[in-house]
Amino acid sequence: MHINKNFLLALPCLATVMLLTPTAYAHDPVFGVGPHVLFKDGFEMHLGAHREKSDERETEAELELKYGITGDWVAGIGTGYARSEGHGDTDSGRSPSTLSSKYRFWREDTFGTQESAAMFGKVILDDGDTGHDGAAERDGNDYLLGLTYGYEGRKWYRWASVRRRFNADTAHGAERPDVWRVDLAGGIRPTPTEYHEPDWVWILELNYEHTEHLPGPGDDSRRIGGDQWFLSPGLMWTLRNFAVKTGVQLPVHDDLAGNQDADDYRALVELEWHL
Repeated sequence: MHINKNFLLALPCLATVMLLTPTAYAHDPVFGVGPHVLFKDGFEMHLGAHREKSDERETEAELELKYGITGDWVAGIGTGYARSEGHGDTDSGRSPSTLSSKYRFWREDTFGTQESAAMFGKVILDDGDTGHDGAAERDGNDYLLGLTYGYEGRKWYRWASVRRRFNADTAHGAERPDVWRVDLAGGIRPTPTEYHEPDWVWILELNYEHTEHLPGPGDDSRRIGGDQWFLSPGLMWTLRNFAVKTGVQLPVHDDLAGNQDADDYRALVELEWHL
């Protein structure tokens, strides 16, 4: 039996690609949005918990199931629980359900690296008992649209995303401001690993949030809207098809209208399981 010599020389390269691909192409930032999608007919079970602390403390937990319609298109459905504490009052209940989708429209692979871009959207349904930003007091659904770019290699990562949330008015007719978010993130894998080994990627993000200005009832001290900047260290740990992401957003600058309270911190932990 004759075996082509070039094929034998190529075997080490092919083996390397097979080892690098599962870990190099399965990471997204913690607070921003990345272009990663599922494989065709794949499932992702997603559990997350998010906490924000300012004058009030708000905690949300979410369960989301995602399905890979194609290798470039994923859709998801989610539900959760929310709890708000502040000023001596506590409010808790089911948070709004969500319908989401992401489509990767561009991808370019080179040896050991991948660049890609995706568009994504989410519908936050008007069916919750409570939730962040007056989510339980809406007269209609909220919508989120965005774009994201990512570069993923064996050692270095970088991501960028921009998104806008279109908020419905309250049930009493008051206007709720739309919100823009812009995220820049970089990541590093200190030690390259193989697929069967635990994998660590350290992430640092710069997150910008702009809430459109709206006049509040009464004097200017009750106006809402403004800008906030966060510096956000995070970590993603993966083992084969299971991943843990965690991080904290630390405010570095804010310019908020009226008497609004800036956030003291925002913390997040997420568990992902691909099936």
